[in-house]
Amino acid sequence: MKEAVEKIVKALVGEPDQVEVTESADGKNVRIEVRVAEHDMGRVIGREGRTVKAIRSILFAAGQKHGKRFQLDLVED
Repeated sequence: MKEAVEKIVKALVGEPDQVEVTESADGKNVRIEVRVAEHDMGRVIGREGRTVKAIRSILFAAGQKHGKRFQLDLVED
């Protein structure tokens, strides 16, 4: 799923070279952290959080299929 999230986020941002996606698993729980350039954070979040909510919905559906629970976190530095 890390690759799918990375591909989606890179398509959204202005500077795809600065996108970092890390994945850590703890049993059925999988945490995906996304770091982007500071000025691209708004693009990933979207109006009223709609874009990040849509990405989380995709992860939820994929998690149902694979029997896992994905958690997406946007990290600011």
